[in-house]
Amino acid sequence: MPTTRRRRWRTAGAVLLGVLVAGGIGEWLGWPFLAAPLQNALSSALDRRITIDSAASPQTPDAPGFQVRFLGGLRLTTPRLEIAAPTWSTTPHMLVAQGVALELRYVDLWRAYRGQPVRIESLQARTLDGNLERQADGRASWQFGSKPASDTPTERTRLPLFGQLLVNDGVVRYKDAPLGADLQATISLAQLAPGDAVGSHTQVPTSVLKVQADGRYRNQPLKIMLATTAVLPSTETDDTQALPVALALDATVGRAQLVFKGSAKDVLQSDTFAGRFSIKGPSLAAVGDPVGVTLPTTAAFRSEGSLVKQGNTWQVVVDDATVGASRLKGAFTYDAGRSTPLLSGRLGGNRLLLADLGPVVGTTPAATADTAEPLQVKARGKGRVLPDRPFDLPAMRAMDANVLIDIGEVDLNTKLLQPLKPLSLHLQLVGGVLTLRDLVARTAQGQLRGDLTLDGRAATALWNADLRWDGVRLEQWLQQTRAKGLPPYVAGKLQGRAVLTGQGRSTAEILASLKGQFRTELRDGAVSHLGVELAGIDLAESLGMLIKGDDALPVQCAVADLAVAGGVFRPRAMVVDTADSAVWVDGSLSLATEEMDLRAVVVPKDFSPLTLRTPLRVRGTFSDPQTSLEKGPLGAKVAAAVLLGLVNPFAALIPFIDIGDNKEAERDAVGCQGLKQRVAAVAATRPPAVKK
Repeated sequence: MPTTRRRRWRTAGAVLLGVLVAGGIGEWLGWPFLAAPLQNALSSALDRRITIDSAASPQTPDAPGFQVRFLGGLRLTTPRLEIAAPTWSTTPHMLVAQGVALELRYVDLWRAYRGQPVRIESLQARTLDGNLERQADGRASWQFGSKPASDTPTERTRLPLFGQLLVNDGVVRYKDAPLGADLQATISLAQLAPGDAVGSHTQVPTSVLKVQADGRYRNQPLKIMLATTAVLPSTETDDTQALPVALALDATVGRAQLVFKGSAKDVLQSDTFAGRFSIKGPSLAAVGDPVGVTLPTTAAFRSEGSLVKQGNTWQVVVDDATVGASRLKGAFTYDAGRSTPLLSGRLGGNRLLLADLGPVVGTTPAATADTAEPLQVKARGKGRVLPDRPFDLPAMRAMDANVLIDIGEVDLNTKLLQPLKPLSLHLQLVGGVLTLRDLVARTAQGQLRGDLTLDGRAATALWNADLRWDGVRLEQWLQQTRAKGLPPYVAGKLQGRAVLTGQGRSTAEILASLKGQFRTELRDGAVSHLGVELAGIDLAESLGMLIKGDDALPVQCAVADLAVAGGVFRPRAMVVDTADSAVWVDGSLSLATEEMDLRAVVVPKDFSPLTLRTPLRVRGTFSDPQTSLEKGPLGAKVAAAVLLGLVNPFAALIPFIDIGDNKEAERDAVGCQGLKQRVAAVAATRPPAVKK
């Protein structure tokens, strides 16, 4: 019995030893006879036809023969490897590689079988020809196994992962329906000459992997030149601090040009990278389109700085950004992993010109107009001056934002007004509602405060504004050019408040629908004496001012109280009261038709020997205003002068003599003071919250 047991143990030991010896010999020889069984097993495991050549072909006589080893993972060497395309694809194959050395881990094969992205520990090939594609329903050629397509086609599908990738010469065609991508890339491996550098890298690589791609991305033309160190790091770790792969990128996508030098954790996935960038384009919108970030249409744009991307989060520090003639800077975080992407951060800078941001509010400067827009969008009606370019409301709903803005100087795009120095506000964009809160702008020793809201959730935008201004010195804010020693045409501290609402699909439409109220008052004011006399058509007084020189006439009361409805401003009361005269204005100013019809009446308080004293009319369009005298009163004076002239030539001057109406002027002054007190009381009240 013991002898039989020992015999069994010896037999089992001999068999085990034989298996180990055979296995060792097989591993040493590379199991050359397993080419067919292995390709069948891989085809079954991956649910895809795999072809493995066992011997070199006449086309590849120098390629090594088939070898495979199983210890520690699957290591395959073959003259030619082909991975078929999925059954739904029309491409001839997914991958054909010659001179292949492939390493796969068993855990990665199991994950690929379960439908997870395939991970290749190492792939080296002399030549490679690939076709990667993803359909609109989410099916991708690099997905193996029988996992169904994603229920959400826009969900991100990862490309194959690589631990190491070395390709001497290759061509890869990539089509991605959800991303609107269709491009072809050539891949080459080159030795790095001494002194050359790729991106930013602490190690010294000996070779560089170059990729040149042409095609379309997000349905825009694309051209890429990419250079990276050939050895890619392992993508299994989540250590986002390890960025050992040097990377240099020069890309043109649509109308945007990008240059990037830095390092990446995985070049193919673009999940984690950091470095320096410079980017430029005809507009901020052109820069944001390729990466899916909603940015406004502006003048020509150029920026440089640093960026770090980790997963779905972008962190950007803009050292210098030039938009037209504006100079800006900032730091931003863009989180694309949210259901609605969020842009947050701070925007600052030394100078901002509104002309550079004109397209944002509907204007399109001729020199910087977005040439991609249809010509009919940029067409303007004859004589129209208000911006009528439609808002991009869908873009407002595509992203949220929370940005603090602090600009040193804001140029108002006119030589008549002093810039705002500085301007600060809090920009919030939530669910298609854009809000400018805590607006504070200083100019001419005064300030402007308030809140504005643009609700873009519907097809027509709703606009609300509550603005207050106080202490703005008109002699500084208005650029008034006069001869040396002469006083400004108007001076004093301006205060007031505007509460307005409107709706429309462009700035012009919103202004044409405005309703609300506008009140303002001039304190401690003074006006040009000559200007008042000319407004009253007082020839004698005006001639005297021209001879002795103009002087500043103190303003006792100056108030404008305007009602706004349907885009039309109508003065409930608009008066300037001085010691010399009181000037009353009535009529209308329409933002809907861009027309005006204003009438100014001067009530004198003193005697003048030669005056026409007839109302002044301002009519016409904003682009072509016409000033004239009211014909009725003027005609009566001229007719009376003609009749009296028949009696005595000197009597013809009598109709033009004005003794002044001091009592009427005093009544007007009392009314002006009462209106002034009412405006002050309204300005002192706390403004209501802006409706959302």
